[in-house]
Amino acid sequence: MNKKSLLWSIASLMLLASMILTACGGAATQVPATQAPATQAPATEAPAATQAPAATSAPTGSFLDRAMAGEFKGTTVTATGPFVDQDAQKFAATMADFQAKTGITIQYTGSKEFEATIKASIEGGTAPDIIDFPQPGLLASFAKEGKITDLGTQLDVAAIKANYNQYWIDQSMMPGKDGTPIMAGIFERGNGKGFVYYPKKAFDAAGYKVPTTFDELTALEDQMVKDGSTPWCIGIESGAATGWVATDWMENIMLRTTTPENYDAWVAGKLPFSSPEVTNAATIMAKIWQNPKYVYGGTATIVKTSFGDSTLPMFDAAGPKCFMNMNGNFITSFFPKGTVAGVDYGAFYFPPIDPKYGSPMEAAGDIWGATNTKPEAMAVMQYFTKAEHLKVWMQQGGAIALQKDADLSWYGSDVDRVVGAALKDANTVRFDASDLMPGAVGAGTFWKEMTSFVSGAEDLPTALKNVDASWPK
Repeated sequence: MNKKSLLWSIASLMLLASMILTACGGAATQVPATQAPATQAPATEAPAATQAPAATSAPTGSFLDRAMAGEFKGTTVTATGPFVDQDAQKFAATMADFQAKTGITIQYTGSKEFEATIKASIEGGTAPDIIDFPQPGLLASFAKEGKITDLGTQLDVAAIKANYNQYWIDQSMMPGKDGTPIMAGIFERGNGKGFVYYPKKAFDAAGYKVPTTFDELTALEDQMVKDGSTPWCIGIESGAATGWVATDWMENIMLRTTTPENYDAWVAGKLPFSSPEVTNAATIMAKIWQNPKYVYGGTATIVKTSFGDSTLPMFDAAGPKCFMNMNGNFITSFFPKGTVAGVDYGAFYFPPIDPKYGSPMEAAGDIWGATNTKPEAMAVMQYFTKAEHLKVWMQQGGAIALQKDADLSWYGSDVDRVVGAALKDANTVRFDASDLMPGAVGAGTFWKEMTSFVSGAEDLPTALKNVDASWPK
């Protein structure tokens, strides 16, 4: 075979081989010329062995898990609220374990003028990371201005809902800047209101019995006066918040003299303060407060006496100067050091006035809002959703857990245990009305006008009409 014939044969064989490979699917394994093979790293990408370490990937786990793992160690979370004196110390004790385990510093500053100072700091752009609001209505006003973080975009909402009664979830949802509801806060602790505290030893020694109806309460008051004693210890002075004790009394009486629906309408501004229902509640309260024989020091001392100091005459060394003080369960923080629940003092729930309304539970609580989304701040907010973080405070007294994972055995006294069970099991619960109302009313004119009425500066109709006139249009 000549050279030309040989070359032609080789070419023919190569063409035939190519046809066979194509027929067998060889084309499916081919890589287009414009694409690198699957096993080859793109020219613009480092080889797999030299890629950045996994530490640069998105963090995993909840904010609290990450905090407990030390991720935020060395950071500081600034906080403020109305906790001062004993309550500030108890809050610090509550947060000590969290700080030790996470390395996060909680820098808390309390203020007796909280309502005024927080407004100035938020509007001035100097607000702390997290804020404790005793009035959800005040928090709502800032949420509406777009100055509060929507926690629903940061935390595990399903887990939060699973650990709270739906009522507390509903109360945490507030309109945001565009009107859409946001989860504006987390309820850390609650307070049962409407509990009447009394010096147990002297009360029992005098033969007094805990009243179960309003008529029995009135008979007890009259018996105390007949015995030469004074029934009530009352004080409403509280700095810029002076007057809130009077609103608590009115709210408890409202719940016992009208429907829960009317109470809700009152909170929403649909039932005026000058209405027969609200006027009736204020009148019933006034019959006690304006009777000089019923109040230690007489009516004139009510406005001048601090709400915390008002309890002290019950424990006077020479014997009680007054026998009853109605307040939230937190008031025990102001009792003399060393007083023991069930021994030195007892408590009963303010009795029903109209039997058909019974004694619904009035509650209040501390709802924390955040002004930013710092991960360390979110970790603290998530920490608040766990009842165990309140254990120290529950043991010391003054805090009622709203979280379902709370254990009644954590309470340090039988009295707090009763309050905790009542708040947990109540069929009808309503939040403190003044705390839910717009801040200008609930933490403003309602307090102010009731103080003016109690002091004698205004009559009741004028005070109630003034509150109505202040309602935001």
